[in-house]
Amino acid sequence: MLTSSTLDRYPQRTIFENVEAAGLSFRIYYQNIPATLFYRNLRKLKYVDNFLSYGSSFKSDAKKGKLPNYAVVEQRYVDTKAEPANDDHPSHDVYHGQMLVKEVYETLRASPQWNETMMVVTYDEHGGYFDHVPTPVRGVPSPDGIVGPEPFLFRFDRLGVRVPTIVVSPWIEKGTDDSDDTAVVHGPNGVPMATSEYEHSSIPATVKNIFNLPSFLTKRDAWAGSFHSIVQTRKEPRTDCPVQLPTPVRIRETEANEDAKLTEFQQELMQLASVLKGDDIFTNLHEKIGKMTVKEGNQYMEGAVKSFFEAGIAAKKMGGDEEQIVKMRPSLTTRPSKP
Repeated sequence: MLTSSTLDRYPQRTIFENVEAAGLSFRIYYQNIPATLFYRNLRKLKYVDNFLSYGSSFKSDAKKGKLPNYAVVEQRYVDTKAEPANDDHPSHDVYHGQMLVKEVYETLRASPQWNETMMVVTYDEHGGYFDHVPTPVRGVPSPDGIVGPEPFLFRFDRLGVRVPTIVVSPWIEKGTDDSDDTAVVHGPNGVPMATSEYEHSSIPATVKNIFNLPSFLTKRDAWAGSFHSIVQTRKEPRTDCPVQLPTPVRIRETEANEDAKLTEFQQELMQLASVLKGDDIFTNLHEKIGKMTVKEGNQYMEGAVKSFFEAGIAAKKMGGDEEQIVKMRPSLTTRPSKP
């Protein structure tokens, strides 16, 4: 379980800041909450305009050819009857998650920016399935040399289990042979280092290499394999990429259970929401979050996000210091009733 003090201590520099420092653009298209706000620096006043609603902005920006250099699409993390979750987390219907992939792909495919696009779809873990491939434990650099607390003293110098990742671009060769339309890439083949692997740090490494940014973030993304080499084999973009993808099959027959308790991950998102709203100062916050239903949590979370961005936009219009972190006053305070 994260704490409010922990949430306020993700001060590390992000790939978004490196993109901005190079004079390039980025946007985060979110649904009910942008989990990227876990990073403290992204809560700075100057970044409030970089967060846009996926539903109202992503398709419009793509159609107009106004997508930024680096765009992140965040999933909908809470399952409601009106708006089912599309993050592929248990017990959510994976139909909606795969429909999101289809929708994003088809939106990009129809965009005038398609020939300048690389789409990456990945997951944060493997779903608990058996994997016959051992996890790499040698030659993996710690990002920053920080060692975890006792009793484990974890050194962050190994990788975890493999996760599925899809890379899509008209600059990628079609298939590996005449009978296969899908190319499977297993590793970076000793580049940039002999022990390098494709892993989550490959994403900032790829952004760094594609946009020729001046530096990596850590030793880890400097070591990780980069996907940019996958799109360097063609002299011109393909024209045969499908315009539409097949529609996934619906599996779940029941509607969302809005009375269910929040999962551990969703409770962490509620803690992020409490920081955005200024409610993290209350000592009984964890107890309140632990008792929330999905419906209550979603209402609280979306309200917190709305208040956070409204306050940030207002402060920016008033000429506030753009390097300051946007902080809200608590919303759960009560005034004593008059006799």
